[in-house]
Amino acid sequence: MLFVYLYTFLVGITFGSFFNVVGMRVPNKKSIVHPRSSCPHCHTVLSWKELIPIVSYVWQRGRCRNCESNITLFYPAFEALTGLLFVFSLYKIGFELELVVALTFVSLLIIITVSDLSYMLIPNRILLFFFILFLIERMLIPLSPIYDSLLGSFVGFALLYVIAVISKGGMGGGDIKLFAVIGLVLGTKDVLLAFFIATIVGTLFSLFGMISKKLTRKSAIPFGPFISLGALVAYFYGDSIIQWYVQIL
Repeated sequence: MLFVYLYTFLVGITFGSFFNVVGMRVPNKKSIVHPRSSCPHCHTVLSWKELIPIVSYVWQRGRCRNCESNITLFYPAFEALTGLLFVFSLYKIGFELELVVALTFVSLLIIITVSDLSYMLIPNRILLFFFILFLIERMLIPLSPIYDSLLGSFVGFALLYVIAVISKGGMGGGDIKLFAVIGLVLGTKDVLLAFFIATIVGTLFSLFGMISKKLTRKSAIPFGPFISLGALVAYFYGDSIIQWYVQIL
């Protein structure tokens, strides 16, 4: 089983490298195929040796081989995170059909986190692609009851839309549409839980930032990473958290 986990991690970091490209290029309406990856400083095209996930970063000591500019840790960090989440998905779900949904879900959340952190933007093309994909997956691997995916999608969208109207733009359009997509995967109860977790963590982060004077009340903060965290926790631990909450009432 250790070999399977190792193989899954290697697959995960490979996809993570690709997800970095998608999250960085799609918001700029660039092709994810051409041109080839290059150094953002000197624009030297990277060789295959410089594109090996994580290994290339360590081998080059975090620097471009041509201009020796520092390479951001952002890239290997998300490669490693994707690999770890792929392994964790396999560990939690096992070789079940739901694993397909889990890996697709992780893929979406990594891409939109990269995009939102980089540009404070969650592209419609990414959301539409995954919405269709999840719709197909939930038809083949449904929640119980079977209509809960569509209801979760509606609830997720409606909840954030109402908040956006009441707060007069306090919630971004990308966040609203993202909740419609993750609602397909999570269903009604878990999409509400995901929103609750994302809000709590996001609020605590903002408060800490203001206390440390790194943020102000007017600072723009990407909400996508917090949504991703809340969605993952709700997906893997939603039932346990809800049961625990009901028991303490």
